[in-house]
Amino acid sequence: IARALALYRLGLRGDAEREWLAGLRGASDAELLAAARLACSREIYDRCINEASRMRQHDDWSLRYLLPYREPLEAAAGAHGLDPACVYGLIRQESRFAPAARSAVGARGLMQIMPATGRWIARRRGIGGFRPATLEEPATNLEFGTWYMRHVLDELGGSILLASAGYNAGPRRPARWRQLVGRQVDGALFAELIPFSETRRYAQNVMANTAAYAAMLRGEPLLLRPWLGTVDPVGPSTEPDADAPQPAPGP
Repeated sequence: IARALALYRLGLRGDAEREWLAGLRGASDAELLAAARLACSREIYDRCINEASRMRQHDDWSLRYLLPYREPLEAAAGAHGLDPACVYGLIRQESRFAPAARSAVGARGLMQIMPATGRWIARRRGIGGFRPATLEEPATNLEFGTWYMRHVLDELGGSILLASAGYNAGPRRPARWRQLVGRQVDGALFAELIPFSETRRYAQNVMANTAAYAAMLRGEPLLLRPWLGTVDPVGPSTEPDADAPQPAPGP
């Protein structure tokens, strides 16, 4: 664990994660809880969430559903008319709050924005001098990510479930999928009908995260159904922005 922390300080995330995981192999709940608290104190939020989620007996929601970057996140969400619980729910699934996170296909930062999508957002918003490296700056990533999330939400008629699927697979695909159901269906059923297994799991996890964050942020009962809503076969926009970058399909 000491080696892992030293490697994190050097920015060697891959090596640090391997050391961290090796140090916690076979760990007890007490050790996992201590590791989660240590990671949180060092702002290694992804490891904090991971270890808190691995505990078998102890369940600490303050560690499993962290609230880092709260001030800039709520400001960015408010600027684009988004519920902070939705943004938190998406980020927990995308990066687990690791600002330097990079996916295998090159998506970056808290909200895992592809460089091409970042350039497109900068163009649409009239922002000059965009550099992909700025997507690893939390404030920039939150601003770009919430703008794009709002864009996808508007393209898909305001459905959080469809927008979650669209954030992962591109908004054109959920717009097509909704037309296949033929009638209004419960959101829980539609989530099971998403044909890409990666996107199906992604959307389900984002929605579960969102419900958990809404309960934490507002002291509400933990209810998933209101967030899932219903899905109509035809929405206000059946032809999402053709100019928008479209992610590659899941396996």
